[in-house]
Amino acid sequence: MPQNTLTIYICRRCHQVLEMASDASKGIMTFYPTAEEFKDFRRYVAYMESKGAHKAGLAKIVPPKEWKPRHSYDDIDDLVIPAPIQQVVTGVSGLFTQYNIQRRSMTVREFRRVANSNRYCSPHYDNFEELERKYWKNVTFNAPLYGADVNGTLYDPDVREWNICHLDTILDTVERDNGITIEGVNTPYLYFGMWKTTFPWHTEDMDLYSINYLHFGEPKSWYCIPPEHGKRFERLAQGFFPNSAQNCDAFLRHKMTLISPFVLKKYSIPFERITQEAGEFMITFPYSYHAGFNHGFNCAESTNFATERWIEYGKQAVLCSCRRDMVKISMDVFVKKYQPDRYEQWLEGRDLVPIDHSRPTPEAKEFLDESFNDITSSSETSSIKSCGEDGQWKRWAIYCTNESPRENELFLYEDNEHQIDIIEYPIPPPEGDSSDSSCKYLIPETRSLKARLDQIFIWKSVHISTELPLCLIVGRPHCKLILYVIQEEKEEWAKPLTQLWQCLPFSPAAEREYNKRMGQQAPYCSICLLFYTHHQSESNTGSSSVTLVNRPGGQQWSKPLIPEMCFNTQSSKITDSGEGQLSNPNVAEDGTSRLVSCTQCCVRVHTSKPIFSDASIKIDCCLCSLRGGALQRANNDKWVHVLCAITVLEARFVNITERSPVDLSAIPLPRFRLKCVYCRKRIKREVKGCCVQCSHGRCSTAFHPTCAQAAGVLMHPDDWPFIVFITCHRHRAPRSKAAMQELVVGQKVICKYKNGRYYQSELLELTTATFYEVVFDDGSFSDNLFPEDIENRDCVRLGPPAKGDTVQVRWTDGLIYGAKFVASHSIPMYLVEFEDGSQISVKREDIYTLDEDLPKRVKSRMSVASDMRFELFAQNDVKQNTKRQRVINSRYREDYIEPVIYRAIME
Repeated sequence: MPQNTLTIYICRRCHQVLEMASDASKGIMTFYPTAEEFKDFRRYVAYMESKGAHKAGLAKIVPPKEWKPRHSYDDIDDLVIPAPIQQVVTGVSGLFTQYNIQRRSMTVREFRRVANSNRYCSPHYDNFEELERKYWKNVTFNAPLYGADVNGTLYDPDVREWNICHLDTILDTVERDNGITIEGVNTPYLYFGMWKTTFPWHTEDMDLYSINYLHFGEPKSWYCIPPEHGKRFERLAQGFFPNSAQNCDAFLRHKMTLISPFVLKKYSIPFERITQEAGEFMITFPYSYHAGFNHGFNCAESTNFATERWIEYGKQAVLCSCRRDMVKISMDVFVKKYQPDRYEQWLEGRDLVPIDHSRPTPEAKEFLDESFNDITSSSETSSIKSCGEDGQWKRWAIYCTNESPRENELFLYEDNEHQIDIIEYPIPPPEGDSSDSSCKYLIPETRSLKARLDQIFIWKSVHISTELPLCLIVGRPHCKLILYVIQEEKEEWAKPLTQLWQCLPFSPAAEREYNKRMGQQAPYCSICLLFYTHHQSESNTGSSSVTLVNRPGGQQWSKPLIPEMCFNTQSSKITDSGEGQLSNPNVAEDGTSRLVSCTQCCVRVHTSKPIFSDASIKIDCCLCSLRGGALQRANNDKWVHVLCAITVLEARFVNITERSPVDLSAIPLPRFRLKCVYCRKRIKREVKGCCVQCSHGRCSTAFHPTCAQAAGVLMHPDDWPFIVFITCHRHRAPRSKAAMQELVVGQKVICKYKNGRYYQSELLELTTATFYEVVFDDGSFSDNLFPEDIENRDCVRLGPPAKGDTVQVRWTDGLIYGAKFVASHSIPMYLVEFEDGSQISVKREDIYTLDEDLPKRVKSRMSVASDMRFELFAQNDVKQNTKRQRVINSRYREDYIEPVIYRAIME
C-alpha cells in the first residue's frame, strides 16, 4: 500500500501552521448504480464525488445488467482504422519512452487477425500479478499496433443513459454556445487495442474529466496517482527526464513517458491499480495522472467531460507549448457563466485560488450536509484561511525516515607537509660544455620567486631546449629540487590548466589558485561547470545567466545547474535509507543552494553537493588526467572528480545524500582504453583515465570529462537511462540567433557558393520573403511553402488565405495535396554577390561574418576565389616540371595520336 503522508499548510508570510490533514485515501472506488440512478449521468458523478471517489483520481462504474449500449458488435468488422500506430518503447529499469509510428490503415477484421496472431497474442498467465510482471519485463520487445483515436461511436442512436456522444455536461457549452468541436474532447474516440498496447502517464487535455467504456474484448489495466500527489509525480518525471522537461514544461502531455509501479513505489509516490473488464466504465478526475495497458484484443470508447469543479483546474492547467496539435480551451466562457463575480478579476489575471483536491464538485451539495461550502465562497468561509492579500500558500509533505538529518560538512584535501610553489622563469643556457649531461644552473634572485629564496642551485641530469619556456617547481630549503620542461600551450582553453596535469609534480598552490579563480566566476561551483557551456548557449544573451544572490551573514546562493537525478544513476538500486530520492533539503524553495568554499584549497561547491576528502594523502582523480576541482572517495581506495562520476554513465553514487562513495566497479574495461583527443598530445607518457564519447550517432570522439568541460564541449542533462548528453565540436548545434550580428549593406561576409564551397562575398541588399505554413490532411505540416504553391488561390495577387481555410498544395513531387492554412511568415533574406558576379538570396543563419569563429565544416570548405583570369603571364613566369610528365600506356601507344600542340608545349 502507498505510504501515508502528513500534509501541513503554512503561510509564506506569517509562517503559521494553519491546517494539518492526513491524506489516507480510500483507494479506487467501485460503484454499482441502480437503473434509476443510472439515468442521470451528471447527478451520479456528483454523488460519486460526495463519497470521495475523486480523491483517488479514478473510479469504476458497473452499469446495471439490463443496460446495453449496442445490440450487437458483429457488424463492425468493416469499420476502418485510418491510422493505427506501432508503439516502439525504449528504456531500462522501469523508465521508458514510447514512440508512435503511423502504419497503413486497416479494418477491424484485419486488426483482430493481427492481434490474435501468434506474434501479438496474450501470454498465458494465472493472475494479474504474473501478467503485470510479463508486461513490464517485455514492454520494449515486439512493438504492438494500437488503433487509437478513431473518430466515431459504437453506441446505438436510441441509447440515452450514459451515451458518450451526449453526456450533456458543462463542457458541451463550448460546442453549443461557440460552435467549437474538438475531436476526442467533446466528441467520442474509439480505441482498438491488443496485448501490450499502452497509454503512457498523462492527465487529460486541460485537466478535464474523462470517461472510458470497454465495449468488448480482453480487460484493460489502469494505474492512477491521486491528484494531490500530481506535483510530486511531475517532479519525479522531471528528474528522470530532465532534457524533455527543459524543452517543454508539460512534456507529460506528449504521452510518451512510462514509469513502472516499482519505480513509483521506490520513490514513495502513492498510486493505485485496477482492472477494467468488458462492459464497465472508468472515470478519471481532473489532474489525475493515469496510465495502463491492454490484456489483449479489445475495443473502448472515450471522451472528456466537465463539472463546475473542473473550472479551477482548467484555469490553472499547464499546457504544452511545443506542439501545434495540443488542445487549448478558452476559460472565459466558463468563468463568465459559472463564476460571474470573479470574471473581472480573471480578466485582470488576479483570480488565483489554491485548489483543494479533496473538495467535491458544487453539484454534490444535495448529497452533503450543510457544512459543505463552495470553493468559490469567500475566504472567511473557506477551510483554508488567508492572512492577507500578500499571503501565498505552500504545501509541505513530511515523511518519516530512519535517518536523522545532519549538517553537511565540507572536507577537502590539502598537503600540509609539502608546500610546493610554482613559478615560471627563463632558464639561461648551461655553462661550459653542453654535451655534459650533468649541468649546473644558476637562477638569480627575483621578486616573483614565491619560495622567497635568495638563490637556487639546481643539480639535475636533463637535456633542455632554451627555445621552450620552462616551468620551475621549487621546494622548501633542504628539499629535493627538480627542473621540469613544459611546452608552450597554444590553445586558450588549456592555458589555465598548464600546471594541473597529473603527469607534473603535485602543486597545491597552482590547484588552489585554479579553484579560487573558478569559484569567483559563473557558475561559481566547480561541479556545475559540467553543464555551464550548454547553459550559456541556451541563454538569450549568450552570456552567463547564473545569478549570485547575497544573503545576510555574508552567504552567497545560486541555482545549481546539476539536476538531482544526475546523482541517482541507478533506478534499480535504492539508497541506504531504503527509498529513492530526487529532492535535496539543501535546495531552497526558489531553487537556490548555498555556496561554500574550502579554506585550504579554495574549491567552491553548493551545499546540495556535499563532498568529502582526506587531507592526509595526496590524491588524483583516477578517471581523468587533471587536478583541481571537487573530488570524492571511490570504493576502490581511489579518488574521483564528482564531475567525472556524473558524466561516466556506469559510475554510481552509493549514498546519494552524502554523494559518497562512488562505485566504479561497473565501468567496462574498453572505456579505459579510449584515448582522449585533448590530453593525449599534451602528456608524454601513456594517458590514463576513463573517457566518454560523443552522444551523436556512432561518433567515436572520446575525451575525459574534465578535458571536455575545459575545452567547451556541450554537455547537458539527458533523459533516462542516460545521464549526460555530450555534443563534440564536430556536432555543435547551429548558431543561436542571439549570437548572430546585425549585417549592413556592403559588408564582406562568407557564404556558400553553388559548388558547395564557401567564399567571401558582399552583401548587396536585405529583402523579405513570404512563406506559408499549412497542416496537411495526414497530420504533417510544412512552414516553407511559397505563395505560388497554393493551387486553388492566386495568393500573389489576393494575399494569403484566412486561417483554417482549405487549400490545395502542389508539392515538390508534382502532386496536389489537401491542407489547411495556418499562417503566413515573413522571413528576412539577404542578397549576396560573389567575386564572379553571381548572386544568391540566403537566410541569416547561412551567412558568416569575417570575425566570426567558423564551424569546422565551414573551415574545411573555405576557398579563395582566383584572380588569375585577370592577369597575363609571360612564358618565363611559368614554372617548368611542376607536374609529372604524361606517359602513354604501352597497350594503347599504337592507337594514340599525340597532338602537335602538346609536343610543342612539352618541348
